[in-house]
Amino acid sequence: MTEIGKAYGGALFQLAREEGLDETIGAQLKVLCEALREDPDYVRLMMTPTLKKSKRLEILGESFSGKIHEYVLNFLSILVENGTFEEIFACREEYQKLYNKAHGIVTVVAYTVIELDDELQGKLREKLEKTLGKTVELQCRIDRSMLGGVRLEMEGERLDGSVKSRLDGIRAALFGAKA
Repeated sequence: MTEIGKAYGGALFQLAREEGLDETIGAQLKVLCEALREDPDYVRLMMTPTLKKSKRLEILGESFSGKIHEYVLNFLSILVENGTFEEIFACREEYQKLYNKAHGIVTVVAYTVIELDDELQGKLREKLEKTLGKTVELQCRIDRSMLGGVRLEMEGERLDGSVKSRLDGIRAALFGAKA
């Protein structure tokens, strides 16, 4: 996370929260960032130093005026004016982090060797929500290097219930016992 992302994303969240718009603005930022990832040329255009800021702001207005909340458009304009438009992704990340914290949401990434079907994902989410006492946003990823089991990552913590982790623990206990 960049300092600009933390500062700008935090400021936008604070404004949105005070105005009761944190959900609306968060959703618009998400869609906007997804679109910008699909069209990185737009980000490059907003960062082109040979194109006058006034022209970049005009293009920005033509692209988004009336389509997104004025706070989001003003926010994008500030990024263009400061030459930091590429920081939109870091800003969105910080915004989402603060939104999740304010709303009791935790993102959990579950790594398994095979894809979890909807039923298993639902059971895992339900158990995590009960254990954590928070709403869980579950992201499932495949890790073919695992032998089996599940590894969970959330808020900088790793809970490793994988077969490999268990075998490593047994190995360490056996070799530690011989020493």
